[in-house]
Amino acid sequence: MTLPDPALFARAFADAWAARDARAMAALFAGDADFLTLTGHWAEGRKAIAEAVAGEMAGAFARAKLVTGRTKARTLAPGVAHVMQRYVLSGILNADGTDAGRVGAILAAVLVEGPEGWQVAAAQFTAEG
Repeated sequence: MTLPDPALFARAFADAWAARDARAMAALFAGDADFLTLTGHWAEGRKAIAEAVAGEMAGAFARAKLVTGRTKARTLAPGVAHVMQRYVLSGILNADGTDAGRVGAILAAVLVEGPEGWQVAAAQFTAEG
């Protein structure tokens, strides 16, 4: 999936999360993209990204919801953009199944423009400390 504008990435990511659709989330990434997930898994390539996200959605994030906060998108060069999105997650499960409470997180992504639109080249999803 490509996007007509890089600023739409954060909303598309949140929509895929809400739908629990790991493939839709991975489709936002280029075929050879890198993604450091919220749990610290480094996934290389769209297939690995889909697998990593699906695993997280089946585990710690099985009930987690994302609430969007501040977004910042800026052009770095022609055809290259950086997007930062603040989210608050709730419903995260600890290993023993108890609720982990609310967590703030930042999703930072570099997107590149191709002939059909924008896709993520690299992204990192990190808990705020």
